[in-house]
Amino acid sequence: MHPMMKPALRRGWRDLNTVQFGMAPAHAMVLGPVDTATGSFLPLLDGTRGLPLLREEARRTGLPDGHVDALVESLSGAGLLDDATGGGPGAEALRAKAAVMDRLRPDLASLSLVARGPGEPVRRLAARRSSRVQIRGAGRVGVVLASLLAGAGVGEVEVRDTGRVEPWDVAPGGLPADSVGERREEAARRAVRAAAPDRPPRRQRASRRTRHADLPFSLVILAPRDGVDVHAPDPFAAEPLIAGGTPHLYAGVAEGTGIVGPFVLPGDTGCAGCLDRGRAERDETWPRLVAQWRSGRPPRVQACDLALASAVAGVAAGHALAFLDGDTPSSAGARWEASVPRLDWHARPVWVHPACDCGAAEKGKEEHIPEDGAGHETMAERRPSENLSSTTHAARLSGTWRAHV
Repeated sequence: MHPMMKPALRRGWRDLNTVQFGMAPAHAMVLGPVDTATGSFLPLLDGTRGLPLLREEARRTGLPDGHVDALVESLSGAGLLDDATGGGPGAEALRAKAAVMDRLRPDLASLSLVARGPGEPVRRLAARRSSRVQIRGAGRVGVVLASLLAGAGVGEVEVRDTGRVEPWDVAPGGLPADSVGERREEAARRAVRAAAPDRPPRRQRASRRTRHADLPFSLVILAPRDGVDVHAPDPFAAEPLIAGGTPHLYAGVAEGTGIVGPFVLPGDTGCAGCLDRGRAERDETWPRLVAQWRSGRPPRVQACDLALASAVAGVAAGHALAFLDGDTPSSAGARWEASVPRLDWHARPVWVHPACDCGAAEKGKEEHIPEDGAGHETMAERRPSENLSSTTHAARLSGTWRAHV
């Protein structure tokens, strides 16, 4: 192990014995008391030294035996320490690709804020390269979203759509102006390839798909160009995904309103069928309206301005990456919406419907609320502490606070 203080968090001393890691309240942490000798030792945790060398450095500076091991253990438990050589074989293979690592360093730094264990951030980043994501829809939202995922390290991003590129499909980060008139799928494929030029050559990816053609997609994102399919997603279109247990996410723009969600975990969270049934119960005219919208002639050009489309693509990409990295996005069981001109994002719940065939309602009956009623702490968490003073054997973190500051 080569311990390294997470470089994404800026460090500052609040006083002689208290150090703050990070500025933004979501991930900042305050530690103390920290004595002078230990504070001077922290810069040596930069990933260039293994534990044996760090122990030697500690002895030369007068720190007691066991101090380094206790310090590393405490900082690791607090989520402040990374391992410059950890993460497993996938991470090692990724580090060998210097150009790829340099391009993805901001993404790795961001992952280090949420992946607490040493070596875990780079392990998650490396795992993205084995993920397969399909995006259905090659419009202003879909292609930008595909490019974002490819650029963030997702190994295989496939875009499916029909027809040819229209001038109003063009968007920065998506389909370029010179793609007008080309087949949407081919133009989207080029855009995705441009977003991550260090991905495996197309021939290698095609060979891999041939060998693993039966492997399911890690995630399918439905990003239709038609606003009706965004506002009122067709439950029948997602039936194969529900039946196959494929996680899927809805994203798009409908008449100047950006929508991200629901993120459907089949059998666990509300789906398009739950959404449709719930709306029909609340509004008896809903089925009639949807039938007219779907059967009527759609406008040739949708109300989908660049700023809103880009915002939707960014939010959807963030939710998709959170899922691929092992977290549950906030769009699971909800739809995030924002409308022009204010773009004030808010969530609308998508409740599991008992009459839906997705199976989520049945599983919900088996779940129960924890008896202890433990709530989620939002301001500060007082932890058992260990003193960082060099005057005590195996100096421990004492009075340690993890707090929003």
